[in-house]
Amino acid sequence: MRTAGARACALPVAALVAVMAIVRPAAAGPELASPWTELTNGRVRLIGGASAATDARAYLAGIEIGLASGWKTYWRTPGDAGVPPTFEWQGSANVASVKVLYPAPSRLEEPAAQTIGYKDGVLFPVVVTPKDASRPVELVLDIEFGICRDICIPAQAKLSLALPPTALAAKPSPQLQAALDRVPRPRAARRATDPQLRSAAATLGGAAPRLVFEASFPRGADSADLFVEAPDGLYVPMPHRMAHAAGPAALTADANDALVRFEVDLSRAGNARELQGKTLTLTLVSAAGAAEASWTVP
Repeated sequence: MRTAGARACALPVAALVAVMAIVRPAAAGPELASPWTELTNGRVRLIGGASAATDARAYLAGIEIGLASGWKTYWRTPGDAGVPPTFEWQGSANVASVKVLYPAPSRLEEPAAQTIGYKDGVLFPVVVTPKDASRPVELVLDIEFGICRDICIPAQAKLSLALPPTALAAKPSPQLQAALDRVPRPRAARRATDPQLRSAAATLGGAAPRLVFEASFPRGADSADLFVEAPDGLYVPMPHRMAHAAGPAALTADANDALVRFEVDLSRAGNARELQGKTLTLTLVSAAGAAEASWTVP
């Protein structure tokens, strides 16, 4: 079973360098963890496991990527350029399903491009549902991802970790819980500090096709950002933050909320008409919280 990013893009790189992986003993950390696999300017391991909050019969594990200072890796949709991570679990045993969760990413500035990802490292929470909860789970992961700065180094590693049934009674480590808290939440699970989509509109014809979104950001407007994904491999250019829109009083009683407008210039992609009727995934991010919403283009 493969979990992959929505779109693989050309790397904005001067060179590609082969990666050699060296396995070293695990550093102090979670009680359950695979050894670190050391990579050029980074390292990766599996950690786990505790009971997933959504299902007491499922494990909450994690894929931890550590990066050298100033280096980055990409989100599931990398933006104007870059390559998303891929996760292959086919060698695992006693596994019914595996779902990788993505903590809220950041907008990253690169020469002639804006990308989406994580600087200095990331921990992806992973929900693992066993076929038989009374038996151990053997996780086997083949991972591929980019480790990037001025150049981008394609990295790959093979990791394994056994999850005993006793782990289902454990609680997530603070590190894993913090990563889980940064995963954007749907409307039904929204917290008071999470942003909310307030309006959306599309102009698909004419000389200036565009998408326009407005969202309220409680106590996080200075760091407000929006990322837009389309299905079927359709490319959506990076949104541009316009300004604070109308005052928050019209939307909410909380005077700390700010309404922020974003526009997407669809003329850059040349595929505006193809978005008609498509359901977009909108990821709203700020320092105070993160949320996910969906909207179907009329």
